[in-house]
Amino acid sequence: MNSFGRRFRVSIFGESHGEQIGIIIDGAPAGIALSEADLQADLDRRRAGAKGTTPRKEADQPHIVSGVFNGHTTGAPLTVVFQNTDTRSGDYSNLVTQPRPGHADFVAREKWHGYSDYRGGGHFSGRITLGIVAAGAIAKKILGNGIKVESRILEIGGFTRQEEIDAAVQRAVDEQDSLGGIVECIATGVPVGWGEPFFDSVEAVLSHALFSIPAIKGVEFGAGFAAARMRGSEHNDEIIAADGTTRTNHAGGINGGISNGNPIVFRAVVKPTSSIARMQETYNFADGKVEPLVVRGRHDACIALRVPVVVEAMTAIVLCDFALVSADGRKSAPCTPEG
Repeated sequence: MNSFGRRFRVSIFGESHGEQIGIIIDGAPAGIALSEADLQADLDRRRAGAKGTTPRKEADQPHIVSGVFNGHTTGAPLTVVFQNTDTRSGDYSNLVTQPRPGHADFVAREKWHGYSDYRGGGHFSGRITLGIVAAGAIAKKILGNGIKVESRILEIGGFTRQEEIDAAVQRAVDEQDSLGGIVECIATGVPVGWGEPFFDSVEAVLSHALFSIPAIKGVEFGAGFAAARMRGSEHNDEIIAADGTTRTNHAGGINGGISNGNPIVFRAVVKPTSSIARMQETYNFADGKVEPLVVRGRHDACIALRVPVVVEAMTAIVLCDFALVSADGRKSAPCTPEG
């Protein structure tokens, strides 16, 4: 439910307008140098402030409350919390009876019989990804400098050039609407052999984690959907070195669910933000009929602008888990017979 991972296991908690949100990380090895300052750079990349992002201003100051002593991880569970201070919960009162189109309001109401916290989207809010970004920063430290994970925006609203993106975002803001986008992530330095066939394949585990990020609606690896229009002679990656280096990377660094030593490459689709100021229609449970809805509150016109670091963090979490599982496997591997 709210936990993910095998050896590097993360558990998220909190609601958008609750007292605090955070994450518990179990399985971080002892002896990793760690301070709150180590998390701040990635947290700042997620921060709002640019055109098209929410005007909600939170400090996003991490507080490590367990698992670190004398500047190093202890091996005990790490807990990182963030205070919520800039909340305007009254903006969401009308959503109790009128769920937003495209949002989780309706399903949360039905699943938890009206007891879910609706303020700011509650536990469904993108704000909960703050803990994921903190865990991702810690995962990167555990992985070390040999593995590098980087994400970038490929397109916003169908546009790829920065000036076009800026103009499209401004139009969406002016028209009280929203935009989606595509984020690409590349992980280099991943060794050959991580992952298992079928249910614990690298694609399967990464996709599981990525679809846990609010607003992600699609993931493709390597050539992705373009592979359906290619022939085998085009899609096959010719091996050109003993270490498995390939001439092309249509497989996205993964064969048979197992990392092949080439860069892991994938793209994630981010849907347009559901909460828009433009008038929409939705069912009103109080009146028993469809009525106009105006969403109040402060929302991103394009959440994709802030998603790259979240995708990067989730990828680092998954790779860190694979690294620790692989290390366990090496420790328990049987001795190689002589002769």
